[in-house]
Amino acid sequence: MSPTDVDRVDGVTYIDDPSDPRFDDYRELNSIAVRAEMEGDTYFMGEGYVPIDRMLDSGHRMRSVLLHPKRLNRFVPTMSQPEMAGVPVYVAEQEVLAEVVGFNMYRPCLASAFRAPMPTVSELATSCHRLVVLEALNDDQNVGAIARAARAFGIDGMVISPTCNDPYQRRTVRVSMGEILHIPVARASAGDWPGALHTLHDAGFETWALTPDPAAVNLWDMAVPDRVAALLGAEGHGLELATMEAASDRVRIPISPNVDSLNVGHAAAVTFAVIGRPGPAD
Repeated sequence: MSPTDVDRVDGVTYIDDPSDPRFDDYRELNSIAVRAEMEGDTYFMGEGYVPIDRMLDSGHRMRSVLLHPKRLNRFVPTMSQPEMAGVPVYVAEQEVLAEVVGFNMYRPCLASAFRAPMPTVSELATSCHRLVVLEALNDDQNVGAIARAARAFGIDGMVISPTCNDPYQRRTVRVSMGEILHIPVARASAGDWPGALHTLHDAGFETWALTPDPAAVNLWDMAVPDRVAALLGAEGHGLELATMEAASDRVRIPISPNVDSLNVGHAAAVTFAVIGRPGPAD
């Protein structure tokens, strides 16, 4: 049942039919394959108040918002922002929302926004000084955690390999608390990997390939150059040999011998903190 007239808010559209085409952006949220085909290069999803706020202040143009009635009151002030002008806000009851998204998502707060064109690797190489490079990461939550840490420690761009996850998956945006939307991301082409590292080298970057190899240089002993890119591979497999060989340096984070390894998100945060540490004159 839709909310009563007493509960209604001006500027909000209440919908009680799960088949309504205005819900189409929000269907089958748990299927990565279906979502990839639906979204393509056109739009992406945000989930939660903070990620939606970050969608708005990142300059991405909004398509629509979908809320559970219990989420509406907190969202009403956001509706007055200039970026929300003309953006439809839909509200539906829990049973309708569950049928739309494909599972019983608890009191969802969702939004869709248009994707902006990605910069090229060459463009990032000339405009950034601190980069993170991700090879074949297949866990959207790890990508989100890395993006959040990158923003926290002053990393100003991200390069991803051709086989890396979509950086704008819903879970990635959520785990990053929307910070992924404030980092320019360039995806290297299939024919330019790991050749994209040479593009960075030509622009004056040193590239640090993170590895647990005991023969690698201790991270704490590395002098941080003016331009540096930290290379991170997928959990378990790590960086490909060709990528390691193309990097300027192989770098390890010294950890207790009683611990096998760090999660890639944790390793990224430690590395970013070292890269961003103040110099003697700061």
